[in-house]
Amino acid sequence: MKVGIVGAGVAGCIMARSLARVPGLDVTCLERVAPDDQSEAGTGLNIGPNAVKALTAHDPELAAAITEAAFAWKTWRISLTGGRELFHLPLADVAAHEGWRIRWAELYRVMREAAGDVVRYGCAITGARRTAPGKVGVTYLQGGATHRLEDLDLLIAADGRYSQVRAEMSGAPELKQVGIAIFRLLVPDTSAGLIDDYAQLFNGPNRLLTFRVPPGYVYMAGTFPIDPDRPIPDAAKTVEALRAAYLPASGEPSPAAAWLVRQITTHFDQVHWARMQEHGVLYADPAAPVLYLGDSAHGMVPTLGQGATMAVEDATFAADVIAGAWAAGARDVRACLDTISAIRTPRVRFAMDFSLEASDTMMAGADPVAGTIKKLEPAFLDRLRTLYAAVPVPPAMGAIRAEAAR
Repeated sequence: MKVGIVGAGVAGCIMARSLARVPGLDVTCLERVAPDDQSEAGTGLNIGPNAVKALTAHDPELAAAITEAAFAWKTWRISLTGGRELFHLPLADVAAHEGWRIRWAELYRVMREAAGDVVRYGCAITGARRTAPGKVGVTYLQGGATHRLEDLDLLIAADGRYSQVRAEMSGAPELKQVGIAIFRLLVPDTSAGLIDDYAQLFNGPNRLLTFRVPPGYVYMAGTFPIDPDRPIPDAAKTVEALRAAYLPASGEPSPAAAWLVRQITTHFDQVHWARMQEHGVLYADPAAPVLYLGDSAHGMVPTLGQGATMAVEDATFAADVIAGAWAAGARDVRACLDTISAIRTPRVRFAMDFSLEASDTMMAGADPVAGTIKKLEPAFLDRLRTLYAAVPVPPAMGAIRAEAAR
C-alpha cells in the first residue's frame, strides 16, 4: 500500500515513523522546509498530559526522547498581575502523567530525527487530486523540478491549520474568530527564578501566559479582547498599549508581571501577532482516501494547550488503527478512515468546546477572579480529568494484534 504524508510536523512525523515500520507499507512524507531548518518552528508550547499518555503507550522511545528535550509541566497557576494568586493546581490531581514544556524548534528536531529517511525535505506542494478510483496523487516542487507521488492508496494531510491539501481535496474550512488577540514571544531567561512552570497572570480580561523551556528561555503569550469581526487594531499593537493592558492601574505589579512587561518592551520587534480562531472538524474526505490530522483536521483555540496535544493523540490513534488493520490482513482503507473519524471526532470536539469555554476569562467584559474561582469547582476539574486521562484507544486492538501474531 502506498501512503503519502504531507507535512513533517507533530502528526506527520509520528505517522511517518510508525507506518514506515509496518511491512508492506510504502511511506513517503513531504516537508516544505529544508533539513534542519527550524526557522519557522515558532516559539514555545506546552503539551498536555493526554499527549504524553498517548505517545508513551504508542512509542515509548519517541516519548522518552521528547521528555529528555523538555521540561516537565507539573503545575498550573493563575494570578493577578498585582500578585494575588487565584488558582494553583498540581496536574497530578487531574492526570496520571505530567505534560511537556518545550520549544517548537526542539520538538521538531526530535521528531524529524525519529522519522528518519522517510521524510523528503524542501518539497513545496503544488497540487493534490483524485486520480484513479480509490487513488489520489500530489505534485510538488523540489530542487527546482516538479515531482509527483501517483496512485496513492492513502494520503495523510498533516499540513497545518491552513492545509492546502484540505482546501484542494475537501474545500477550505470556515474560520470562526472568537474575539481574542494573541501575541507570542520567546526570550532569554533572565528572570532569576521568577518564571518557571505554567502560569497565567490577569489584569482584567488581559492575560499573560508564561513558562520556562529548555535550554534557557521563557515563552510568553499575551491575549486581550478584540472585535471578532475586525483585525487587531494597530493602536493595540504598541508598547504603550501593552504596558497599559498588563500593568495594574493601581498598586505595584508583581515581580513576575513587571519582568514580563519589560521583556515585551525590550523584544517588541520579535512579537508574533494572531487572532484566536477555530474551524470545523474533518478527519476523512468522504469521496477519496484522504486523512486529515492535527490542525488540518481541527483548528482550535490554544487556551488549554490542546493544539499539538490533539495532534499527538490523532497520530498515535490513527497509526495504531492503520497498522493494526494491515497486520490483521485488512486492506480496506475506507474502513480505517471511518474508524478514525468516528472515534476521534467526538473526542476532539470535546477538547475544542472545552478550550473555548475555558477562554471565558479572556473575553470582553470578563471578570478573571470569578471565572478562575469557577475553575476550582468539581465540574471543571472533572472535565480536566476527562481531557487529560480519558484518551481513546483503537477498538479491539488486542484482538487484532493477537490475530496478526498467529
